[in-house]
Amino acid sequence: MNKIKNILLVRTDRIGDVVLSLPLAKIIKQNYPDCKVTFLVKEYTKDILYNHPYIDSILVVKEKNGKIIIKDNVTQIKKGNFDCCIVVNPTLKMALILLFSKIKHRIGSGYRWYSFLFTKKVFEHRKYGEKHELEFNIKLLTEININFKSNFENVSFDIQIDEVANKSVEKYLVKNKIKEEFIIVHPGSGGSAIDLPLRKFTELIKLISSKSDLAIVLTGNEKEKELCSSLVLNNKVINSAGLFNLKELIALINKSKILITNSTGPIHIAAAMKKNVVGFYPKIKACSANRWGPYTEKKIIVVPPINCSNCTRKQCEKLKCMETIEMGPLYEKIKNLL
Repeated sequence: MNKIKNILLVRTDRIGDVVLSLPLAKIIKQNYPDCKVTFLVKEYTKDILYNHPYIDSILVVKEKNGKIIIKDNVTQIKKGNFDCCIVVNPTLKMALILLFSKIKHRIGSGYRWYSFLFTKKVFEHRKYGEKHELEFNIKLLTEININFKSNFENVSFDIQIDEVANKSVEKYLVKNKIKEEFIIVHPGSGGSAIDLPLRKFTELIKLISSKSDLAIVLTGNEKEKELCSSLVLNNKVINSAGLFNLKELIALINKSKILITNSTGPIHIAAAMKKNVVGFYPKIKACSANRWGPYTEKKIIVVPPINCSNCTRKQCEKLKCMETIEMGPLYEKIKNLL
């Protein structure tokens, strides 16, 4: 491939997925300093890219009633005059949009039935969880002659703090008398993995609040208000579910000491910002910590101790694997961070 000058990175799924694609921008710039880098994302994830030093432009997917509109997106993408695109998360509709947009070099997975729509293909099955999602993403860059071996030290996410959002969060912390050091517990998730049961979060919050003076801030979206409300066990626990937009959530995470959650977007934001994280993961290969864990050394990964093999979602739910996780030993590990 000739030297690329204008590249489009396509990541039109969830918050964590976008975070784990951010390092690609810097890696591309390091190899092609004059290349323009544009990200195509959904509206609700675009604030992750705010003021990113290695991203030149952001395109937001055109949608109506939650459905991607082919014609409008083709019109938008054509205006960019991209000579190359990397489809980090392939879908048939997006593959068609990129074809109709007449981008010469289209890089994507070789394992979809519609992979013939890509001009260059990478043959890796992500569902087996043989390596981390971030490493799968970086592997796509080999098709533009970039061979990069990632580790916790040489990868940077470069998430930026919005000053307006930061001030809003500071006011919230003062209003609720939350001191500089606090813990975030995010009990919900997007449903991509199997969550820790609510009663286990209850046990853990009781342990932490009985033995620590740190405030515990519960986070979640508007739909998770009731879920978080059930975890307000004492006056050390504050429910902030539904109060923060994405920029404010990023600012809040940046001020926290530890974030505790399931396999969900906020754990990747926290890891990217070099915070201590505690994550609960099932043993299912496709959504295991090996593939979807936080990309950091500052982590405690908790998996069910139950001895099972070839785990599936159906088996995990039937055996109630996540119920077997004990909070006592976990608290001892968290105590060391405190």
